[in-house]
Amino acid sequence: MALRFFYIFIALAFLSCGNDQEPASRELSSEFQDYWFSGKAEITTYKLQQARYGEIRKGHASLIYVTEDFLPGEQVKANQAGEKNIPVLKLNATKKFVTGIYPYSIMQSTFQPLYHTGHALKISASIQEWCGQVYMQLNNRDTYEIVLHSYFQGEADKNLQIDKADLENEIWTQVRIQPDSLPTGDFEMIPSLEYLRLSHQPVQTYKAFGEIYTAENFNVYRLTYKELQRTLKIYYTKTFPFSIEKWEETTTSPEGKSLTTSAVKMASLKTDYWTKNANKNLSLRDSLKLTYE
Repeated sequence: MALRFFYIFIALAFLSCGNDQEPASRELSSEFQDYWFSGKAEITTYKLQQARYGEIRKGHASLIYVTEDFLPGEQVKANQAGEKNIPVLKLNATKKFVTGIYPYSIMQSTFQPLYHTGHALKISASIQEWCGQVYMQLNNRDTYEIVLHSYFQGEADKNLQIDKADLENEIWTQVRIQPDSLPTGDFEMIPSLEYLRLSHQPVQTYKAFGEIYTAENFNVYRLTYKELQRTLKIYYTKTFPFSIEKWEETTTSPEGKSLTTSAVKMASLKTDYWTKNANKNLSLRDSLKLTYE
């Protein structure tokens, strides 16, 4: 118990500087702790219909959630236990799909503090396809410190600082931790790093509107960016562990053409996957309805 309160103190002290709103401590229920501190990750796979280049592409997506200790200074995963570590819920979100002859691979990582309500401590995104690769990272320090490396002219090797605001990437971890804390009404938000890079939009805050409602027996979080002509809807279960069952992202081009990216849950598995790296473990991919690619 004493160690848990020490974690809260360290986390709040680390994020108190530079925040418009002071983060508050958060109590985690015994149900939450039993589920997420079990030493296993939760892996969920989705059938993906990805909008790209004006068409819908077939693929698959995965959401991999796991708790781990995070070093506040270096802002990386801690290799061993320590009093200064901050417990986080980490999400690695991946997508794989093909455009014509060549494939896309996208991964975003979000590190969300567990014992306080502050913003994500770090977010990163990488996109690989046959034309090249892009990497973007946001570190939550006194401001948001952002680095961008890209093969596109005008985007390569940038360093930015942005005032703190809500982050679209952290919505996916907030849903799993405390969905009633999701931002609603009108606010400023930085869109997902994936969206910013695929659409080549400036890295900045945009006006957004958030709301929670019920549909198809799920709770739905809907996020709308009027300026970007983009809407995101995340469908999640009404009760713990607030599993994400599907999502839809609709964008409208300047020419008025709307396309919707969608992902529908295929399978889910809780496992310490980092120990399942032998050929004999390949069958676990079958249980997740994944191919061996």
